[in-house]
Amino acid sequence: MNARIVFPLLLVASLSACVSQSTYKQEVQQVDTLSVQNKAYAQLTQQLQTEIQADQVKIKQLEGRLTVTLVDEIVFSSGSAEMNMKGRATIDKIVGTLQNAAGKRIVVEGYTDNTPIGPGLRSRYPTNWELSTARACDVVRYLQAAGIDPVRLEAAGFGEYQPVAANDTPAGRSQNRRIDIVLMDMGLK
Repeated sequence: MNARIVFPLLLVASLSACVSQSTYKQEVQQVDTLSVQNKAYAQLTQQLQTEIQADQVKIKQLEGRLTVTLVDEIVFSSGSAEMNMKGRATIDKIVGTLQNAAGKRIVVEGYTDNTPIGPGLRSRYPTNWELSTARACDVVRYLQAAGIDPVRLEAAGFGEYQPVAANDTPAGRSQNRRIDIVLMDMGLK
């Protein structure tokens, strides 16, 4: 074959297999992100094995988010916005993994059921929204005190407005009272 024909064919073949530098960097970053997330998932699953078996904690990975869901009884006493001893002990198990998840934002999300706040707490927390936010903030303060960079931390309260189960049974209400600790890339919303 003539050299003038072979060279252009090789050039076209090699260029069609190439990706742009930005695409390559994006793909490498996605692989790194998944690697960090998979490592954190494995560590969290191991660290929280007892709580997972007791159905007090659930861990899931979905769409770039790693979520640790803690049922409220393990973290807070009924009507309280201050973590109990078991909640602090559970969080202590995962602080190291959260610290080592470099480049990850940690969003603590508080949720409640739709049962109205009792009269004893109503002056401090007029609605479930305030209670869920106060609980998320308490967890964030604890994580910061444990050494996690506050730049990586966020708190959000959703009250009763994002239920995962129907609120018409005790079991459903129990599922809705929860704290989610979500790890995601710093740039994601």
